[in-house]
Amino acid sequence: MPVTTIAGRDIHVDDEGFLTTYDEWDPDLAEQLAAQIGIELTDAHRKAIDFLRADYATQGETANLRRVSTLGGIPTKELFTLFPKKPAKKMAYIAGLPKPHGCV
Repeated sequence: MPVTTIAGRDIHVDDEGFLTTYDEWDPDLAEQLAAQIGIELTDAHRKAIDFLRADYATQGETANLRRVSTLGGIPTKELFTLFPKKPAKKMAYIAGLPKPHGCV
């Protein structure tokens, strides 16, 4: 697996830049990852990211957009506003999780 340096730390990533080691993530890294794709995190962003990480810990895979909307209680329209164009992919990237199944 490739290793990249973000905020002075070595982070294991896949070929697309998604983290591959769950425990390397922390909220400070999330801020850095978000900044790299032009997103400034707010409490609304963090709610979605926290849901994704908690869900991943119990389910073993990254939640898709429908799951985040239904179980996380965040309307799909709001997710598209918070994470424009490809919300599931961007949420997973910032949350330090694998890209969801079905994302291109």
